[in-house]
Amino acid sequence: MTHQPIPDGADRTPAPPKPSSANGTRPGSALLVAHESPALDATGQAVDQDGVQPSIDVNGAYPPVDLDGGQRVVDLDAAERAAADFLAALGIDLDREERRATPARMAHAYAELLAAQPFRLTTFRNDEGYDELVLARAIPFRTLCEHHMLLFSGVAHVGYLPGERILGLSKLARLVEHFAARPQTQERLTMQVAKCLDANLHPRGVGVVMEAEHTCMTQRGVRALGATTVTSALLGGLRTDPRSRAEFFALARVPNPPAG
Repeated sequence: MTHQPIPDGADRTPAPPKPSSANGTRPGSALLVAHESPALDATGQAVDQDGVQPSIDVNGAYPPVDLDGGQRVVDLDAAERAAADFLAALGIDLDREERRATPARMAHAYAELLAAQPFRLTTFRNDEGYDELVLARAIPFRTLCEHHMLLFSGVAHVGYLPGERILGLSKLARLVEHFAARPQTQERLTMQVAKCLDANLHPRGVGVVMEAEHTCMTQRGVRALGATTVTSALLGGLRTDPRSRAEFFALARVPNPPAG
């Protein structure tokens, strides 16, 4: 995701984004699909208004899915004031010239970390009948630990066994980016990517492995410098078929995969 540089001067601070509805809230659905407009439930599954999986269209194709990255209203002015109060409460002197714009920079930095761009999760017919593993390795991501609001970052390996449809390769990285744009736990982030891919692509199997360093563990508390956390989520054939499971972990280059 490309970000514009954040200005240092308060006079150049961009205005906060306007709400997208009359009541000052963003649309409630994180998953918007043409025709029936199913939503994404708490587990990452795509469902329509009755909680049912969306059906295929008359051509046997699943409709493209719009993942909306703009669900939260961001009030940068309020965030700046809160950042100033927070720093002052910690005894940080904000009267120094070099720190006067620090609360504004903090507000912009956190807004940038939590900003996801909307994109279309478009699928294509698997005309060639490709049935081997598709895997995107080392997709970089960063997000905030919801327990301490400190950064954790790393790489994700996302793969699937195609069925009738295949997915544009860049969408695997976009999917990781989308769910990382909110305070998270690594365990939940791993499951959300796997379940959303499974619900919308309907592959024969899905695998997600994430490796990350958590600054809440490496820079504070136990200060376990260099420690990484690995999580995995396997669905369908990548969970039940030992050979497919082993192939996925081998291609993802996970040295000590969890036992089946």
